[in-house]
Amino acid sequence: MILVSACLLGLDCRYDGRNATHDEILDFLKDKDFILVCPEQLGGLQTPRNPCEIAGRDGKAVLEGETKVIDNQGRDVTKQFIKGAEETLKIAKLYNASMAILKERSPSCGSTMIYDGKFHGKLKAGRGVTSALLQQNNVKVFTEENYKKNF
Repeated sequence: MILVSACLLGLDCRYDGRNATHDEILDFLKDKDFILVCPEQLGGLQTPRNPCEIAGRDGKAVLEGETKVIDNQGRDVTKQFIKGAEETLKIAKLYNASMAILKERSPSCGSTMIYDGKFHGKLKAGRGVTSALLQQNNVKVFTEENYKKNF
């Protein structure tokens, strides 16, 4: 079973109310078992919502209580991001998902690059909150950019 960011398959659940449909992933999944997830919605955030970024380090630091997730208005949404990650992990365990294809650069789903927390559009190496929690629990996380090399 594969977890997949719902936005990559056409659901309008991104922060801006849009999706990030990826036709190659749709084709890739045609003969596979998969489950759609949107950790931010699972954590209780509405769509659309204000853009959010991890202040400081990355998702692992958020899970360890060392930094927070904030929106572009300065509101702390850390609890919602952690809850969304935990709910996604529950789904992974329930369906024995060992792999995930998640949206790169997302503060939830990014697995190699995320925004730097300053809302200037600059990227840095790091994982989002959900990606970090899944990887800590032996779920292999890939992005829409690198999944083909790994499956």
